[in-house]
Amino acid sequence: MIFSSLLFIFRFLPIALAIYYLAPAKLKNLALFLVSIFFYSWGEVRYFPIMLACIVGNYFIAIFLGKNQDKPTVRRWLLVLTLVFNLGMLFFFKYTDFFIININALFGTSIGLLRLTLPLGISFYTFQTMSYTLDVYRGEVEPERNIIDLGAYVVMFPQLIAGPIVLYKDVAAQLKVHKNRYTLSEIDAGIGLFVLGLAKKVLLANSIGALWDDIKVLGYANISTPLAWLGAIAFTLQIYFDFSGYSTMAIGLGKMLGFNFPLNFNLPYISRSITDFWRRWHMTLSGWFREYLYIPLGGNRRGMKRQVLNLFIVWCLTGFWHGANWNFLLWGFYYFVLLTIEKLWLHKPLAKGKIWPHIYALFFIVVGWAIFAVDTGMGDLAMFFSKLFIPQGGISAGYFVRNYGLSLLLGIVCSTPYPGRFYHKLCRQKKEVLRIAFLAVLLLVSIAYLVDSTYNPFIYFRF
Repeated sequence: MIFSSLLFIFRFLPIALAIYYLAPAKLKNLALFLVSIFFYSWGEVRYFPIMLACIVGNYFIAIFLGKNQDKPTVRRWLLVLTLVFNLGMLFFFKYTDFFIININALFGTSIGLLRLTLPLGISFYTFQTMSYTLDVYRGEVEPERNIIDLGAYVVMFPQLIAGPIVLYKDVAAQLKVHKNRYTLSEIDAGIGLFVLGLAKKVLLANSIGALWDDIKVLGYANISTPLAWLGAIAFTLQIYFDFSGYSTMAIGLGKMLGFNFPLNFNLPYISRSITDFWRRWHMTLSGWFREYLYIPLGGNRRGMKRQVLNLFIVWCLTGFWHGANWNFLLWGFYYFVLLTIEKLWLHKPLAKGKIWPHIYALFFIVVGWAIFAVDTGMGDLAMFFSKLFIPQGGISAGYFVRNYGLSLLLGIVCSTPYPGRFYHKLCRQKKEVLRIAFLAVLLLVSIAYLVDSTYNPFIYFRF
């Protein structure tokens, strides 16, 4: 069940909110826990025990950490246990077959594949539970002794499937507020964000994404160079509106429930550098790797050589986190190279430039998304890149420009600050009638699209 579905909008959400709002103050977290379990189990009931084990395991590890504050050796072993437990589950389900395939290819063995289905949201909820236990280890939060409250944090349905990655310390205080957790103004703001996110996902990501799907059906060997670039640009826009739309819906749902989730996207395509891009794109994931990996490795405190090594480790793992495929590892290494070049040589020139830094950043962002998008093998990736950088004939881009040109143009405009400024102006000037009318039109058009179309993918479901 995804947010941008009629089932979620017209059945699950109204019932879930009614249960949550009508529940007594002290039972709010239990209500949230139960409706979130139902939300998750709707599509992945057979893997619910995996999530339950994740909650229970981290709950007890954190309790033991709290009880052994004066025993550093025990605490270190518990730290090892939490890393092995959380990363082990993620590795087993997400990466086992990847390593079996590569071992078979490298050594000529014939080890059978497990062909495991990836549990829904495991890449996100393992990071969240692990960050909670790590924060307990570091003394930044107290161990949560109410397992229902911890469970409500982990399975909270707005951020369960695809983030944003919410740290326990960001919502711990809100979980303990039973009365007046939410206000009518917060619910109103949350509804507005949900509608805006739905429109981004349905009206922009879905309509633009159909172009990239058309290109995959045609085959990379059959397309022309202009069409290859058009496809790369389409995927660049699709993944932004797909993921940022879903994150905006999640933040809106959080507000309806009385929680303030962190911002996950901040207009990444207006960036002036690749460094700037990663300060604006999937900000909660970047923040997680920075806080729990880059800084513990030494960050930039141990000289340039160690800093470059730390960047290499972080970006290879960032790429690998996205999927068990060589193109994702290459994608992570690609950004390591670009960020290292900027740090060593381009920082000052980029800071002085006006127009060219934006062009530079957009070019390499689009190329990066091309690496990310072609996940069907290195041969296909090489073929697509030959189409991008060696002028070739093939199926013309003309037909696709005519069919998708308006959607692409609208996507480009909506990647800039101007639509956001328009909406915030309506909010600031308290033109409630205009704001409500605007949101109502977006909602009705989005619903009409969902009723009429069967194309409603969500890219980050597979991660």
